[in-house]
Amino acid sequence: MMATTRLLTIKSGRGRSIARALKETIEYMENPLKTDGGEWVSSYECDVMTADAEFLLSKQRYAALTGREQERGGVIAYHVRQSFAPGEITPEEANRIGYETAMRFTKGKFAFIVCTHINTQCVHSHIIWNSTALDCTRKFRNFFFSAIALRRLSDQICLENGYSIIKNPGLSPGRDYGRYTNRPPSFQDRLRASIDTALEQQPATFDDFLVLLRDAGVTVDGSGKHLKFLAAPADGLPDQVKFTRCKSLKGNYTEEAIRERIAEARVHSSGGNSFDIGTGRGHSLLIDIQEKIQQGKGPGYERWAKLHNLKMMAQTLIYLQEQGLDDYDLLNKKATVASERFHSLSDKIKNFDASLTANAELQKQIVVYSKTRKTYVEYRKAGYSKKFKALHEADILLHQTAKKFFDELGYGKDKKLPTVASLREEYAVMLPEKKKAYRDYRQAKTEMQSLVMARSNVQRLLNITEGQERGHDAPTL
Repeated sequence: MMATTRLLTIKSGRGRSIARALKETIEYMENPLKTDGGEWVSSYECDVMTADAEFLLSKQRYAALTGREQERGGVIAYHVRQSFAPGEITPEEANRIGYETAMRFTKGKFAFIVCTHINTQCVHSHIIWNSTALDCTRKFRNFFFSAIALRRLSDQICLENGYSIIKNPGLSPGRDYGRYTNRPPSFQDRLRASIDTALEQQPATFDDFLVLLRDAGVTVDGSGKHLKFLAAPADGLPDQVKFTRCKSLKGNYTEEAIRERIAEARVHSSGGNSFDIGTGRGHSLLIDIQEKIQQGKGPGYERWAKLHNLKMMAQTLIYLQEQGLDDYDLLNKKATVASERFHSLSDKIKNFDASLTANAELQKQIVVYSKTRKTYVEYRKAGYSKKFKALHEADILLHQTAKKFFDELGYGKDKKLPTVASLREEYAVMLPEKKKAYRDYRQAKTEMQSLVMARSNVQRLLNITEGQERGHDAPTL
């Protein structure tokens, strides 16, 4: 894969408010586990910690200035995914390219955030810009060929900086924009793209995956014998009326294939190459061939699985020799210790995340409270006039919500609100500590997965059960 871009629209509706749609999208983009603890996040004319509130506030200002309310199901922001060839670019450079792309495409008239993800083989950036302009008097005009124009600009910037692009996108098998340049995407194309996007968010279960699809606007019907979908609405494209069966999507998009992809992601989610099946790097779990054959796998699969098992066992034995683990008891003990260390660091990072999130939320509410305070003072001077409230309801509600948030935290006469500056200092102290813990966490995760995978393969090979006692029953490897 060479540098590619994909343009998506973010909408509210279908049980999801504007605030929720913005919050969920930005939280996904800024995920510290994908941006190296927030290292590769940049923004223009907004604060990364309060962007969703700032975007929402601009829309309320727009409604007050123009008299035009946000249409139900209308576009509230634009989301771009810009990918690069594996090993071609650094996260820092990818973030810079994404920032330049967003700045040149929006001409600096719309606030945006750029988040570069490093959790996959291909470094890629997610860009979101507000559909409402900085002056709150107009919206971004999503013209018919905007996706093509964006791709061409991205290609130009990549070429200017010496990075590869897809030279003939009309013939590209990739989904990022190859399908969209020569013909409109079919309903099945759109469903496959939605499925891929949902799986990129690494859902823990199939039910979580279906929730992500629904949040993206896809209609899911699992009431009958067959799982069925309706593609999410898209600008300039017809709405799907007749359901598509999941199994008719074929390949990696049948229900069975999706479940396997989710299961594999749980094992391969370390972001490294330790468990790439068939790549010759690291080792993976041995396959229960008989179980797969009983599920209807054919002779071709059986031949592949046997070869895979031989390769994986050879790599497991090489790993054990390199680590000096020639005794099962020792392997079992090290795997257990590594698991405990990994879970301890995981809990530590969750605590950091909770503290950082609470800090960011408090900052956001203080900013909102400050920006809407003047309106609320005027409302109070007007004797809480219903007419005044009708004209400024959005600001008043935001102010009251912020005040309620402070009350719930115990801020009042005896406990003053901290300043945004002090909160940012506190955040700045915690973030490096979390980054250090995260580096330890990644190392511990890789070590734990390698040891647990090796132990599992040895157990499968030597028919050792989890409950087998140690001592003379434990074999030498």
